[in-house]
Amino acid sequence: MAITAQMVKELREKTGAGMMDCKKALTETGGDMEQAIDFLREKGIAKAAKKSDRIAAEGTTFIKSEGNDAVILEVNSETDFVAKNEGFQALVKELADHLLAKKPANVEEALDQEMANGKSVGEYINESIAKIGEKLTLRRFEIKTKSDNGAFGEYLHMGGRIGVLTVIEGTTDASVAKDVAMHSAALNPKYISRDAVSEEEVAREREVLTQQALNEGKPENIVAKMVEGRLSKFFEDICLVDQPFVKNPDEKVGKFVQSKGAEITALVRYEVGEGIEKRQDNFAEEVMNQIKK
Repeated sequence: MAITAQMVKELREKTGAGMMDCKKALTETGGDMEQAIDFLREKGIAKAAKKSDRIAAEGTTFIKSEGNDAVILEVNSETDFVAKNEGFQALVKELADHLLAKKPANVEEALDQEMANGKSVGEYINESIAKIGEKLTLRRFEIKTKSDNGAFGEYLHMGGRIGVLTVIEGTTDASVAKDVAMHSAALNPKYISRDAVSEEEVAREREVLTQQALNEGKPENIVAKMVEGRLSKFFEDICLVDQPFVKNPDEKVGKFVQSKGAEITALVRYEVGEGIEKRQDNFAEEVMNQIKK
């Protein structure tokens, strides 16, 4: 029978599943509403949808490289307990394998792609939600490439709470790239160099620093020099190559890399849950929630 928009709408309201999932379920079951509901439940999609309003701000980052390609990704869960779950860790690695092989442009494209197991990424995540019992999301990823004369720096801190992927060109010494990645995990630079900082951001900072100096009662004829000096500190805070190297604070990161005949061409730093508004559950409640599942 023909699957109508009204049927899809009704199934969505009953299960909370996505439109395409509902249409597929109705097609597979010949338009039988109850069978379609069972179909979605069996796939774990209906159960997953009920968890869609939960906050997944825990999880892990992961990095995988193969040849001249590397991927860094963040997969979120609701609790840190699940982030350490073997099933969750296996899911993260399988997602990394897929992303590196298929190289989708973004998360939306990735979710629709077919995996080696014949299921779409979205379907596979939903099945994992049904098995594990928490909302899980592929939040973000980036794929980076290097030349044959380059190296990847891969560093996971605290078991994946922070993940950093760097790319350097000019040397194949991965230890140099990893040192840069470890430094970036600690100091969290926003940019590789000053060239990457927008004129607008610099102008805004210069205006703030100028007003600060004037409010401090400094003479106008020396304010400009003071501002330029403070801008150097601003760049040192946010630009990787300008930061004192954590392994040798007497040397800037840029100089360290140059001494190896290399330059930094890419930097990606993920911290689990950054920017996500987290629940205010206390620890005891979180434990009880786990026990009840």
